[in-house]
Amino acid sequence: MWRRKRRQDPEIAPDEIFLDASNAPAFDRARFEGRIEKPLSSSVFFSLFGILGLLMLVLVARAWNLQILGGAVFAQESAHNSLEITTLFAPRGIITDMHGVVVAENVEGADGSAIRRYLEPSLSQVIGYVSYPKKDARGIYYDTTQTGVTGLEAEYDAFLTGENGRLLTEKDVFGVIRSEGGYVPVKAGGTLQLSIDARLQELFERAIRTTANRSRFIAGAGVIMDVESGAVRALVSYPSYDSTVMANGSPAATIEAYNKDIGRPFLDHAVQGVYAPGSVVKPLVAAGALTDKLISPDTLINDPGFLSIPDPYRPGKEFIYKGWKALGIVDVKRAIAWSSDIFFYTVGGGFGSQKGLGIDRLNYWYQQFGLGTKTGIDVSGEAGGLLPNPEWKEGVFGEPWYLGDTYFTAIGQYSMQVTPIQMARAIAAVANGGKLFTPTLLAGELPSYTTVLADPGMLAVVRAGMRQGVTSALATAINVPYVSVAAKTGTAQTGTRNQYDNSWLVGFFPYEHPQYAFAVVLERGPEGAGERAVNVMQQLFDSLYRENSSYVGGL
Repeated sequence: MWRRKRRQDPEIAPDEIFLDASNAPAFDRARFEGRIEKPLSSSVFFSLFGILGLLMLVLVARAWNLQILGGAVFAQESAHNSLEITTLFAPRGIITDMHGVVVAENVEGADGSAIRRYLEPSLSQVIGYVSYPKKDARGIYYDTTQTGVTGLEAEYDAFLTGENGRLLTEKDVFGVIRSEGGYVPVKAGGTLQLSIDARLQELFERAIRTTANRSRFIAGAGVIMDVESGAVRALVSYPSYDSTVMANGSPAATIEAYNKDIGRPFLDHAVQGVYAPGSVVKPLVAAGALTDKLISPDTLINDPGFLSIPDPYRPGKEFIYKGWKALGIVDVKRAIAWSSDIFFYTVGGGFGSQKGLGIDRLNYWYQQFGLGTKTGIDVSGEAGGLLPNPEWKEGVFGEPWYLGDTYFTAIGQYSMQVTPIQMARAIAAVANGGKLFTPTLLAGELPSYTTVLADPGMLAVVRAGMRQGVTSALATAINVPYVSVAAKTGTAQTGTRNQYDNSWLVGFFPYEHPQYAFAVVLERGPEGAGERAVNVMQQLFDSLYRENSSYVGGL
């Protein structure tokens, strides 16, 4: 039972096959069995060896020619052949105004590079300029991109910059192209469309420049913005530089003149310049006092031309705070129109039985209207300004805060500093009923705003006072028949001896249905020139009217 039956393998082993094959007889044609052999003839082998030998001789001969006979010549030619990677410069994105008018474009340079051309000098501060690709001493580019240096060219550099292409070229010693390959196409930069109207910008800049030069101001700035979107329609800084000059880095004499100009052409006066605002803040103070119910539209305050405050430290002595003019009995609208210092001293700091806002509440309302903080406009280097308070004064001067400091802050003096873009934004909020928009410079931007916590009805009272200032008070120069304007003038003294004036004008138009707010400042003019900013807007409105512009009711 322990024995196992061996399993039978049905397959034939290979060794048996080979054994049978070796024993097979000669081929039997009838049975198709056996073995057939037909040897190759010797001629076949001779032919094969002959062909191989011939090929070998050809290869040896060619190698002899290349390396022995012509080796030195071919080596020299090879050394002078070159592979070049040619940069194909991508065109930088163009910049247009709100209507599609091109204000910055490209032209081709001598070596195929793209040269930036700026078509509207009044926009130099807004657009900025670029630096070009750079070559080494051998003329080889080691920097192959245009880079935005200032303005929107820098702010939106990634969007405007395209992608350079590449071409691989082989040339011989004579400069003849032997082959080309490795082509990578260029990709152009994006088009940047501004919210600015180039023609409005040009006319506004001309009005600021001519008025500043005529009245001997060293600089000026202006802003016009849409009150329902925050879109900036004009943003002027004077004096300015030429973007083309700065991009080219020449003429050197022109750049040197920029550096020596006391008007500081490299400063964007509209966004980076800070100025004591003077009386242009009075509409904001009025809106705050009315909303806080410290006063009503019917409140009357006597303006005899000064306030007399007893000195608590020196019996019998008084502090005298002067106004610019004795105006008599005024309500809030007349106080705005005629810029009553005494009214706003009283409303700001209090006097007699009239309670004042006080410095904390005063600064609260300034902050509500965006003063003392950056507006968020898409330009680098924006200044924030300054709202003085007791802590600031103690830290800077080591002195306590006095009532007089509150008085002066209530009329935009003392150490208060704002930018023109802040004032345009604040007045736009007065005009539109309390929407404090973030200013934008690009077309199509979604509006963004916060709400000023001022009573809309009281803002209407303030607007009426500003309109009265144009129809019958200090800004009658812009009481033009073709568009209704509301405005507030302002003068801020500056200099070590208050020997200079900064001239301000803020406002909006048209009065019935406000569309645009504006702010203008002329910097450091001679004493007594504080009212000249109104001449800027007069010239601008007249220019727009002559062109039948839609800004003043034209087509």
